[in-house]
Amino acid sequence: QVQLVESGGGLVQPGGSLRLSCVVSGSIFSSYVMGWYRQAPGKQRELVAAITSGGSTNYADSVKGRFTISRDNTKNTVYLQMNSLKPEDTAVYYCNARHQVTLNTYWGQGTQVTVSS
Repeated sequence: QVQLVESGGGLVQPGGSLRLSCVVSGSIFSSYVMGWYRQAPGKQRELVAAITSGGSTNYADSVKGRFTISRDNTKNTVYLQMNSLKPEDTAVYYCNARHQVTLNTYWGQGTQVTVSS
Protein backbone atom coordinates (compact mmCIF):
# COMPACT_ATOMS: atom_id res chain seq x y z
CA GLN A 1 0.00 0.00 0.00
CA VAL A 2 1.38 3.36 -1.03
CA GLN A 3 1.52 5.94 1.75
CA LEU A 4 2.46 9.61 1.58
CA VAL A 5 3.30 11.55 4.73
CA GLU A 6 3.76 15.32 4.58
CA SER A 7 5.48 17.55 7.08
CA GLY A 8 6.80 21.10 7.36
CA GLY A 9 3.69 23.24 7.36
CA GLY A 10 3.03 25.99 9.85
CA LEU A 11 2.50 29.66 10.43
CA VAL A 12 4.86 32.12 8.77
CA GLN A 13 4.90 35.86 8.23
CA PRO A 14 4.57 37.36 4.76
CA GLY A 15 7.93 37.25 3.01
CA GLY A 16 9.01 34.23 5.00
CA SER A 17 9.95 30.73 3.92
CA LEU A 18 8.89 27.16 4.60
CA ARG A 19 9.98 23.80 3.28
CA LEU A 20 7.48 21.00 2.93
CA SER A 21 8.55 17.37 2.77
CA CYS A 22 6.67 14.28 1.64
CA VAL A 23 7.96 10.78 2.27
CA VAL A 24 6.57 7.96 0.13
CA SER A 25 6.51 4.35 1.22
CA GLY A 26 5.12 1.12 -0.14
CA SER A 27 6.22 1.40 -3.75
CA ILE A 28 9.05 2.30 -6.08
CA PHE A 29 9.39 6.05 -5.66
CA SER A 30 11.13 6.59 -8.99
CA SER A 31 8.07 5.22 -10.82
CA TYR A 32 5.99 8.23 -9.82
CA VAL A 33 5.51 11.76 -10.97
CA MET A 34 5.33 13.74 -7.74
CA GLY A 35 3.31 16.86 -7.21
CA TRP A 36 2.23 19.39 -4.64
CA TYR A 37 -1.33 20.69 -4.68
CA ARG A 38 -3.07 23.15 -2.43
CA GLN A 39 -6.62 23.96 -1.44
CA ALA A 40 -7.67 27.19 0.17
CA PRO A 41 -11.03 27.54 1.97
CA GLY A 42 -13.85 27.78 -0.53
CA LYS A 43 -11.60 27.10 -3.49
CA GLN A 44 -10.81 24.09 -5.65
CA ARG A 45 -7.66 22.10 -5.20
CA GLU A 46 -4.97 23.34 -7.58
CA LEU A 47 -1.62 22.12 -8.80
CA VAL A 48 1.29 24.05 -7.34
CA ALA A 49 4.25 22.17 -8.78
CA ALA A 50 5.18 18.77 -10.19
CA ILE A 51 8.38 16.87 -10.89
CA THR A 52 9.08 13.76 -12.94
CA SER A 53 11.45 11.01 -11.93
CA GLY A 54 14.01 12.55 -14.25
CA GLY A 55 13.73 15.95 -12.62
CA SER A 56 11.61 17.88 -15.12
CA THR A 57 9.43 20.40 -13.33
CA ASN A 58 6.43 22.60 -13.91
CA TYR A 59 4.87 25.28 -11.74
CA ALA A 60 1.68 27.23 -11.39
CA ASP A 61 2.17 30.77 -12.66
CA SER A 62 1.34 32.13 -9.21
CA VAL A 63 4.38 30.48 -7.61
CA LYS A 64 6.98 30.66 -10.38
CA GLY A 65 10.19 32.20 -9.11
CA ARG A 66 9.18 31.73 -5.47
CA PHE A 67 8.67 27.98 -5.01
CA THR A 68 11.01 25.14 -5.93
CA ILE A 69 10.08 21.48 -6.12
CA SER A 70 12.77 18.82 -5.82
CA ARG A 71 13.05 15.13 -5.10
CA ASP A 72 15.57 12.75 -3.60
CA ASN A 73 15.00 9.32 -5.09
CA THR A 74 17.38 7.77 -2.55
CA LYS A 75 15.20 9.00 0.33
CA ASN A 76 11.80 8.52 -1.34
CA THR A 77 11.12 12.16 -0.58
CA VAL A 78 9.81 15.16 -2.48
CA TYR A 79 10.26 18.71 -1.23
CA LEU A 80 8.63 22.05 -1.82
CA GLN A 81 10.76 25.04 -0.89
CA MET A 82 8.52 28.07 -0.55
CA ASN A 83 10.08 31.53 -0.42
CA SER A 84 8.62 35.04 -0.41
CA LEU A 85 5.37 33.67 0.93
CA LYS A 86 2.22 35.71 0.54
CA PRO A 87 -1.08 35.61 2.43
CA GLU A 88 -2.70 34.16 -0.69
CA ASP A 89 -0.44 31.12 -0.36
CA THR A 90 -2.41 30.13 2.73
CA ALA A 91 -3.92 26.70 2.12
CA VAL A 92 -3.73 23.04 2.96
CA TYR A 93 -0.91 21.59 0.88
CA TYR A 94 -1.21 18.02 -0.37
CA CYS A 95 1.45 15.71 -1.70
CA ASN A 96 0.45 13.67 -4.75
CA ALA A 97 2.01 10.65 -6.44
CA ARG A 98 0.95 9.51 -9.91
CA HIS A 99 2.38 6.30 -11.36
CA GLN A 100 3.93 6.96 -14.74
CA VAL A 101 2.48 3.81 -16.36
CA THR A 102 -0.71 2.82 -14.53
CA LEU A 103 -1.65 6.44 -13.65
CA ASN A 104 -2.72 5.25 -10.20
CA THR A 105 -2.81 8.29 -7.95
CA TYR A 106 -2.23 8.65 -4.23
CA TRP A 107 -2.58 11.55 -1.82
CA GLY A 108 -1.10 12.57 1.49
CA GLN A 109 -3.19 13.78 4.39
CA GLY A 110 -2.30 17.44 3.86
CA THR A 111 -0.37 20.00 5.86
CA GLN A 112 -1.61 23.48 6.73
CA VAL A 113 0.38 26.51 5.60
CA THR A 114 -0.74 29.85 6.98
CA VAL A 115 0.88 33.11 5.90
CA SER A 116 -0.12 35.92 8.21
CA SER A 117 1.34 38.76 10.21
